[in-house]
Amino acid sequence: MKAYSEDLRQKVVQALERRGSSKSEAARLFAISLSSVKRYSRLASRGEPLTPRNGGGRPPIADDATTKLLEEDVRNRPSATIRQRRSFLERFAGKSLSEVTLRRLMKRMGYSRKKECGGAGTRRMAKGCLEGDGRPNARCSLSGVRG
Repeated sequence: MKAYSEDLRQKVVQALERRGSSKSEAARLFAISLSSVKRYSRLASRGEPLTPRNGGGRPPIADDATTKLLEEDVRNRPSATIRQRRSFLERFAGKSLSEVTLRRLMKRMGYSRKKECGGAGTRRMAKGCLEGDGRPNARCSLSGVRG
């Protein structure tokens, strides 16, 4: 659920202070919960700002430095596997990421999944740099191997 705007929070506090409305009346008037009205009233009486707090959640595993290292590694070694990238990040960034997390991170960065067709030219590329119409080939260039 999205947080209520600061403007609405101020109107609720004003209704409590200026009009002399009860907290339950203010909750009904603005169609918000009584606990929200109580919280806004408490914040205002303490002189604290009524701005919405930042959401919680888990901090990201890969920080900006790790992402930049990974981007540089993809540019320098486009044919490296996920396992090789994991060991690279462990050595240089001190981050131990799972293969799934690393794949998700690379997908978020715009890199497509590397296909293991056995060709010497197999490499990872950003999706915007692909040639052709963007549709995957129906068959791999190697006979008997599907892509």
